[in-house]
Amino acid sequence: MDTFARDHLPPAALWPTIEFTTPDLSYPDRLNAATELIDVPVAKYGADRPALRTPFGENWSYGELRTRANQIAQVLIEDFGLVAGQRVLLRSPNNPWTVAAWLGVLKAGGVVVTTMAALRTRELAPIVERTRPSIALVDQRFAEDVQALPSLSVVAYDDLQVLAAVKSGEFTAVDTAADDVALLAPTSGSTGSPKITAHFHRDVLSIDNTFGRHVLRLTEDDLVACTAPFAFTFGLGMLVVFPLRAGACAFLTEAATPVQVADLVEQHGITVLATAPTAYKAILRDGVEGKLAGLRTAVSAGEHIPQETWRRLHDRLGLRVIDGIGATELLHIFISAAGDDIRPGSTGRPVPGYRATVLGPDGEELGPGEAGRLGVIGPVGCRYLDDERQKDYVVNGWNVTGDVFHRDEDGYFHYHARSDHMIVSSGYNIGGPEVEEAIDTHPDVLESAVVAKPDDERGSVVCAFVVLRDGTLGDDGKAREIQDHVKQTIAPYKYPREVRFRTSLPRNASGKLQRFTLRKIVEDEVPS
Repeated sequence: MDTFARDHLPPAALWPTIEFTTPDLSYPDRLNAATELIDVPVAKYGADRPALRTPFGENWSYGELRTRANQIAQVLIEDFGLVAGQRVLLRSPNNPWTVAAWLGVLKAGGVVVTTMAALRTRELAPIVERTRPSIALVDQRFAEDVQALPSLSVVAYDDLQVLAAVKSGEFTAVDTAADDVALLAPTSGSTGSPKITAHFHRDVLSIDNTFGRHVLRLTEDDLVACTAPFAFTFGLGMLVVFPLRAGACAFLTEAATPVQVADLVEQHGITVLATAPTAYKAILRDGVEGKLAGLRTAVSAGEHIPQETWRRLHDRLGLRVIDGIGATELLHIFISAAGDDIRPGSTGRPVPGYRATVLGPDGEELGPGEAGRLGVIGPVGCRYLDDERQKDYVVNGWNVTGDVFHRDEDGYFHYHARSDHMIVSSGYNIGGPEVEEAIDTHPDVLESAVVAKPDDERGSVVCAFVVLRDGTLGDDGKAREIQDHVKQTIAPYKYPREVRFRTSLPRNASGKLQRFTLRKIVEDEVPS
């Protein structure tokens, strides 16, 4: 009934090639993903089976999750007049009510816009402007930034629970099409206006019918933990889509350090862990990797896992960590390997249902051993919501991810670097220009430039070169002041871990900032 999302999809001629090449990827015309994610599992595995757990003793069964998702769908339609196609913004850390809300929106025929709890009002505003949600379901601890936004009916979780409690919990999912938009996911780290990726109901199932079933292979007995938030589609897959379809149980943590993650794995008997290489490195550094001994499977994504880290985990625990590369534009992992198919140092091969290649500067396919841009085709693909950057991401039908790889003779893909100016730190994509803009709002800053500095623990960290206004002293105190200012202005994880003061920034004859000069300064400091 609300056609906004479909009306703002890119023209069909700009879509990537979409392929359904395995039997699992055959879908009926009418499909609601939430039915497949909760109603079908309840019928298959039983309503009493554990679905969600938290460190605080919360335990939701599949039946309880279905009831609460149904109640939320009823609240949205009966109390707020939601119509099919309307957008609903979610803002919360990973907890059971967010899973129920996510499923409830889909059941009601709505479109989910999931955002990170860490984002501030200025980061949320362009997402709201681009996606135009009418309702926001928000954890009450994180409501303030959303309440500052116009044209939104904001419902805090404590109020949502009261409204849901009086509903019957009996609800038949709205009859949606397999290619109706179910999810609008902002890319993490977009520079300038955020890129909003649109995914269909069938896409939500496709990530399980490819990576989930062929590589991850969860069982009913698995307890799955993942450190990524639901707003990262990596976290959404690992904690919602894959466990529910397998009859497994998701272990939800709102925030935990790597050492705390290791403690939770040991204390709660977690069998599958998904996190960024940074966390695995920190666990090894602190000597607590023995607490991971109970893991059946470990997944690494967000950035390339160093071969040394992989081997140390394998040598000490026998773990063969599943590496993988995915993208918000394709919803989840599309190149990976598991078990005996893993070749340490390689990311893997295309997951069944996908094909990949390496593209040269003119879009031509390169041969084995030649490094170039990664191109991917599969059952999902990039569809930016009303965005000219669609033309940059899709080249001759290929999704071009911005990563540089080479392919060996056996079809394994080997990572080199990012081809754009994104800073990848601890698995988070951070747009340098966004950090610069935040720094520049400090009253003592004249201008700034941000680059990635290589870092053993985090892969890279944000390093800021700052020019202060005349008469301002650049010392440790001022550096901390700028860091705190950034944390209050944008998501705290984006702050510059290093602040260096300069009298000027390098520019060419036309005045263009030469970031490569600054990048060389920090790279030359790293021991070879």
